[in-house]
Order: sequence, then structure tokens, then C-alpha cells
Amino acid sequence: MEMPVEKKESKTGPIIGTVAAIVLCGLPGLCLLCPGGVAAISGAFNYSNVGFDLPTWTGYVFLCLSVVFIAIAVVVPILLLRKKKLAADLPPEDVLPPQDPLPPAS
Repeated sequence: MEMPVEKKESKTGPIIGTVAAIVLCGLPGLCLLCPGGVAAISGAFNYSNVGFDLPTWTGYVFLCLSVVFIAIAVVVPILLLRKKKLAADLPPEDVLPPQDPLPPAS
């Protein structure tokens, strides 16, 4: 008689997705923070000499994009690496009472 063997869930795909999300979204998001902040501040004060002139709205767009990219880099690993509940672990949704009639009370 054979012992039942539990299949382990492969984590290779979620780990590759996590690394890809961090490299493709997290790093560009962090890199957009600096020029976005500088452009937003230099446009707001109008007297800074930073070597380039970007309109203020460009800085705010960069800051918003960086926040979105960083949020994607945080949410994707959470969704990919969480442990999923199996159907056997969940309680039954519809528990019906037995169909047999109740015996008379004595």
C-alpha cells in the first residue's frame, strides 16, 4: 500500500514575477522620485539653479508615476507569494439538515 504524497506548490513562477515587478516597476519608480521632486520644487520656487528647466507639472507627473510604479512593485509580490487556501480547508457553504424525519418525543 502506497503512502499518499502531497504535491508541493511550485514557487518558481511567482518568484520570477516578483523579481520582474521589482526590476521593471520598483526601480524606475524610485528613479523617477528624484527628478520629479527636483522639477516640482524648482518650478514652485522659481529661483533655483538646478541646470535644467522642467515645468512644474512635469515634476508632479513624475511623482505620481513613481508612486504608481512603487505601488505596483509592492502589490504584485504580495498577490503572487501569498498562500492560497485549498478547497478542502474551506468550510462548506451550504450545510443542509438531515432529510430523515425526527422521532416522536416521548
